[in-house]
Amino acid sequence: VQLQASGGGLVQAGGSLRLSCAGLGRIFSDSNVAWFRQAPGKVREFVAVITRRGGWRDYAESVKGRFTISGNYAQNTVSLQINSLKPEDTAVYYCAAKSGVVAYSEREYDYWGQGTQVTVSS
Repeated sequence: VQLQASGGGLVQAGGSLRLSCAGLGRIFSDSNVAWFRQAPGKVREFVAVITRRGGWRDYAESVKGRFTISGNYAQNTVSLQINSLKPEDTAVYYCAAKSGVVAYSEREYDYWGQGTQVTVSS
């Protein structure tokens, strides 16, 4: 089971990026998939989650209205559309998956992607 995150980059404040998480060998329709991020010198924090089959989504307060998580289960991918980027969004973004109930703690997630760097310049 592997998760592969991609789509990060360097962008100016106010810009947009679309991150993608591909599930290799895992069917996302049976998993809750979340994005977390870790800024330099800070702990990894929850960003967004989409439940199995995309039935429900939730976001951290700091990203509500700017980030959108979505699933393309035919292609076994979960995406994170990031708009109105701010310098404080600079971090390594990770996708993670788990079965069972939805969770917000990184400790609850069994499978992780390698992370993709998002850097926002002011």
